[in-house]
Parts: sequence; structure tokens; C-alpha cells
Amino acid sequence: PRLLSQFFFADERMTRVVAEINGLDAELDPQQYLVLLNQLHLSQAHLLAILERIMEECIPTQRHSRDYLVKFPEELLVDNLGNHMLFAAECLLAGTFLEVEEADGAQLRPQARNLLCSLELVRTVLREQSLSQPGSYPEPVRAVLVQFDRLFAEFELSYVSSLVAVKSPEEIYRQQEIIVLFCETVERALCLGYLTQEMIDGYEPLLMFTIPRLAIISGLLIYPEGPLSLERSPEQMSRVFSPFYNLLKKIRDLLRVLSEEELCLLERSLCTAE
Repeated sequence: PRLLSQFFFADERMTRVVAEINGLDAELDPQQYLVLLNQLHLSQAHLLAILERIMEECIPTQRHSRDYLVKFPEELLVDNLGNHMLFAAECLLAGTFLEVEEADGAQLRPQARNLLCSLELVRTVLREQSLSQPGSYPEPVRAVLVQFDRLFAEFELSYVSSLVAVKSPEEIYRQQEIIVLFCETVERALCLGYLTQEMIDGYEPLLMFTIPRLAIISGLLIYPEGPLSLERSPEQMSRVFSPFYNLLKKIRDLLRVLSEEELCLLERSLCTAE
């Protein structure tokens, strides 16, 4: 059950796979090479997962901040992101630029080298510790883990930033404004009887359409200073709404001529229409 023991055996498996790959002629047996490459990725992912648990146990208060993850596109936030980062670092160090421009890759190579050297040091130190005192983490072990954690986070942010446009602080703030608008919309809809708490607690599918529709009305009429404020330019709005800037203006103009009774009737119909 000891994490260091688990790390030792996971490291042994990965070392064996690497040895098999190095002893194989990929041109003579490409199918076996692909099989071994897949085994390498799986064993590396397993090793990283154990290492993550070790760091959470050993240096929980010294972990490098991962706040930057909120800037990443959601499609990148997958379980195997860490394994992908190591693979990218290995490719960069080998001079292969699979996903990034050559100029960006050249700038990333020193970070990739430092990360992979740090990982090798971590593997060596943890193997030695697992064979001597598998139940403790002395200060030299902690220091090596802290350094690896920092280098990994720095490379991850730099590499992803070279691939995609990460969200700016302004865009993150605009998204938070939208979250607040949706929360206030739900609260208002509950007070007016458009929605019920049972619908929310039961994850009623219709809410996926109802809440955004009501939020547009709330954002244009009830909270005009919020994220749907048309006093801003399209560039100052969230990318969720900026493409519909002119359409939102037309909707606002139409809503302004409705009486309170007509607005109520419209909102109720938006809660039932598909």
C-alpha cells in the first residue's frame, strides 16, 4: 500500500518497456514498435499518477499554483494532459516539433530539457528512498519533488500558450460575470414562479434552454450594466455574446416596447417552448 513501493514497481515497468523499445528495430517490426509505444504511454501515465499522489502526500502545501489552468480551453483539460506534456517535452528535446512552430519549439527546448532531467532525478531519488525507507520523505526528497512540480507547471503553461490563445484575465472576468448573471436569473425565475426548485434539483433538461433564454432578457433589461451591456463595444463583451451584438440590440429594442404584462407572458412562454 505504500506509495513509494507502488512508484518503484511502476518505474520498473516503464524501464522495461523503454529497454524493449531501444532493443527493437522499428523498421523491421513496426507493428511491435507501435504496441510498445502504447505500453510506454500507459506505463508513463501510471507512473505520473502515482507521482501526483506522492506529491499530494509529501508536499501538499508547497505545490506550484495551477491557477493558470482556468485560462486553458476546456477541451484541453483532460485526464492525460500531464502525460501529453511529457511526450511533448521528449519530442522537443529530440528536435521534433509536432504541434508547435519551429521557432516556438526552439524556445521551449530548454524548459523541456530541464523538466525531463528533473523527472530523471525524481525517479532516481524515489527509487532509492523506496528501497531504504519507503515510509518517509526526508528533506532532500521533498526538495526534488518541489523542483519537479515547479518545472512541470512552468512547461505546461508555456507549451499550451504556444498552442492556443489562453484566456486573458479580462475574458475570465467576463465569464465570471456571465455566471453571476445566470445565478441572478435563476433566483429571479424562482421568485416569479417561472421555475421550481424541484426542476433544478432534478436537472430538468428543459432548463438547458430556459435559463439562457431568461438570462438574455435579464441581461438586456434587468441588469443592463452586466455582461450583456450594449454600451460596450463587441470587443469588450465576452466571446460567448460578442458575435451576436447586433442581434442583441434588436432584441433589446423589441423588449423595451413590451408592457410588464407582455414581458411576463413572454418569459413564461420561454420556459415551456422547445
